[in-house]
Amino acid sequence: MRLGATEIIIIALVVLLLFGGKKIPELMRGIGKGVKSFKDGMNGIEEPDSNNAKKTDAPKNDE
Repeated sequence: MRLGATEIIIIALVVLLLFGGKKIPELMRGIGKGVKSFKDGMNGIEEPDSNNAKKTDAPKNDE
């Protein structure tokens, strides 16, 4: 089964209606980062997470 030009245009219009013009670039950027992360993980390359670098292992004293 192949998608023709008409089907692709209809799908693009539906996506535009659902997400709006401002959200589509953010959505594509997120998908791109996810694909890159997946490929890096498949190749065994792991980047240090910036969130983990900021965390401390010391327990917090709430008393």
